[in-house]
Amino acid sequence: MAEFVREANAVYYRDADKTLAEILFPDAGDGVVNIKRTFVDESLAGQGLAGQLVLAAAEIIRARGLKTKTECAYAEKWFGKHPEFSDILVKNN
Repeated sequence: MAEFVREANAVYYRDADKTLAEILFPDAGDGVVNIKRTFVDESLAGQGLAGQLVLAAAEIIRARGLKTKTECAYAEKWFGKHPEFSDILVKNN
């Protein structure tokens, strides 16, 4: 598993030169964040990093007592497969 840098509204993995994987979830107001995108560099594709990113984000969001909505199609699918995190998900309209 990659060693992610965890921040209040982002989780990422970098090498010395560039960001290789990241998930961004800025504040959307009223105790909600919005998972905007999940990115994994081609060189790391197929290693499960996108799922690890969403899990890390979900853990941060829950620990902060927030809810999340998703603009990211991958994150939306991930939440569908992980009902144990449905308590933090605001359904998209």
